[in-house]
Amino acid sequence: MHDYGFGQGYGFGHGFGILLWILILVLVVVAAGFIIRGLGGNTAGKSSSRDKSALEILEERYARGEIDHDEFERRKRDLQDRNPGS
Repeated sequence: MHDYGFGQGYGFGHGFGILLWILILVLVVVAAGFIIRGLGGNTAGKSSSRDKSALEILEERYARGEIDHDEFERRKRDLQDRNPGS
């Protein structure tokens, strides 16, 4: 006699049971990744833009070619005018 999905595959039929376990495994791995990232696991040698000063960010943009020399100098003066002690 056939069980029609109640004996094998944990009640989900022959093929669906394995797919369910694969889905559960993928969800566990994704959840673990989010937990690790949330605990600071993604800071391997990289500093966050929140840790950088405005001048450092400006220098990086200039180095990448996002802004030209005139724009860099203008923005640098603006930053120094706002923070005279820097």
